[in-house]
Amino acid sequence: MNDTYTDLLACEDLLLFAGAAVSGTGRREFHSQASEQGLTLDFLHEYVHLLHPDLYAAMLALPVNDHNALRIVHTLLSRPRPDGPGHPRENELIRRRLSRTPPQRVYRLFRRLAGERVNNRRTRATVRAWVEARPNPALDAVKYRRGLRDAVRHSRARLPEDVDRFLFSSPRRRRRHRPEDSPLLKAHSRAHYSARDLYELPYTVAEGFAAHHKVPRARFLEGIAERTTNRERLRLNESSRRAGVAPAGALGDASLLDLCSHVLGLPVDERERRREELEEALARSARHAAGPAAGTWPATALVLDDSHSSSGSPVRRNRPLAVALACHHLMSVLSPAASTYWLSGWTDHLTVRPLGPTHLAERILDALASSPDRVVVVSDGHDSAPALLADTLRLWRHRVDPDHTVSLVHLNPVLDVAGMGPRPLSPAVPTLGLHDPATLPALVELARFGEGRLGLSDLRAHMDTAVHAYLEER
Repeated sequence: MNDTYTDLLACEDLLLFAGAAVSGTGRREFHSQASEQGLTLDFLHEYVHLLHPDLYAAMLALPVNDHNALRIVHTLLSRPRPDGPGHPRENELIRRRLSRTPPQRVYRLFRRLAGERVNNRRTRATVRAWVEARPNPALDAVKYRRGLRDAVRHSRARLPEDVDRFLFSSPRRRRRHRPEDSPLLKAHSRAHYSARDLYELPYTVAEGFAAHHKVPRARFLEGIAERTTNRERLRLNESSRRAGVAPAGALGDASLLDLCSHVLGLPVDERERRREELEEALARSARHAAGPAAGTWPATALVLDDSHSSSGSPVRRNRPLAVALACHHLMSVLSPAASTYWLSGWTDHLTVRPLGPTHLAERILDALASSPDRVVVVSDGHDSAPALLADTLRLWRHRVDPDHTVSLVHLNPVLDVAGMGPRPLSPAVPTLGLHDPATLPALVELARFGEGRLGLSDLRAHMDTAVHAYLEER
């Protein structure tokens, strides 16, 4: 390996940033406040953007979370490019990532850019291209009215005539319907006066009209069921049950992580009563998340943290535990020979709950004793005996398995503000952040660069491959 010491440090910096950009959301966690997370992320974005501008943009092709992806886009659009070349496909990366981000988040970014008077040509072109590519402008006008209006004013984007009139004309002019007006825009106008028309609107818009017309909750939920998204349907599932209305749709339609969060929010006795329904939904969602990678992984042992700290924070309740539970179900599809070890020793995955101390060393040794090809640890890294854990892993790697016959990877769903990245278990084990378990295969592949055997040139090659695959993906 010809990489210089400086290159190796740069590789470590980039992996640290990648881990933070995957797990850090700027919100309160069990061990840190939102303000502390914000300061850590501010520093890391500034540092990597100044020193590695090309790789900073390439991070958009990695499974970084939406919070940090939009932060990268904001920095690239609003800041002059530092000395040195940027990524040659930077504009493509920005547009592709925006196209895959929830629209409410993108509109929030555009409003921030407009508020900060970021008015350069590239920014206007980016906003205009995204707005004009939206598949249903009338839906955006009804659901994200203020965001769309500000984006159009900022970028001078062209909209269909009826949508433009809806956004910028006076209420009196909007009431004069024309033959070319979208049915959705007509329904929005009529819903001010007629409760029957609110059921043609998106759920978030219709809910306000239902309150205005004092529509009984049960009748509203029954009538609006077909206008809800998968995530809204999951949130309304229990409300529908309490109101005596049949649930709006199958639980398995939701993403695996959302479904695991929903399951952990149910009382344990209800989980047991609905065991067959919930387990079937979790299995279906896990198969969808695994896709063509199902059954392709070697024998894998999974060590999952269900200690007290996995309860998360009031604003992200049970989030670390939901990530761990989702990893269990996903791994059972990726590797049929997989085995799971909860720190508490719990064996009923459906009724798992955050409880007890964190004894990682014991459970990792149990996992290694099963002779797997790969061990994946999902934990926030806060162990009850950190010295014992670090020494155990160091001795195992250097004395028991120096040839790396077993791959050991730590995925951390929480950003550690003191270390400015995901808290590691030991220098002998690569650590990366984890936000969405569906990205677990890509993160395990990236973790190879944290073992110290590959340098910056190898990481650049990996990033180039990831960028190409991301931009060519359909």
